[in-house]
Amino acid sequence: RGEEQDLYELLGNLIDNAGKWARTRVVVDVRREGDLLCFTVDDDGPGIPEALRDRMFERGVQLDEQRPGSGLGLDIVRALAQTYGGSVQAQASPLGGARLRLCLPAAD
Repeated sequence: RGEEQDLYELLGNLIDNAGKWARTRVVVDVRREGDLLCFTVDDDGPGIPEALRDRMFERGVQLDEQRPGSGLGLDIVRALAQTYGGSVQAQASPLGGARLRLCLPAAD
């Protein structure tokens, strides 16, 4: 359920962000967890300090001003996820970098 373009926007922003920070590796996983469809994007970059993980989803916030970007992509992800009744979180990745986890209600 939902607009195909919104899914492209959600995943495109998450994967693009991981690609900017990854040293050599980005891993994308999707699985159904009960009533949710969860997408996990891991990278092997420097990671995100826990204290900044919520702030990075705010409009216009860039954690590193030296990297290209407008600080809008992750805010768009958060807003679209909420529109569909889902959520997005930043966590530590087992690859050593960041894990961004997007969960959306699964279609029946």
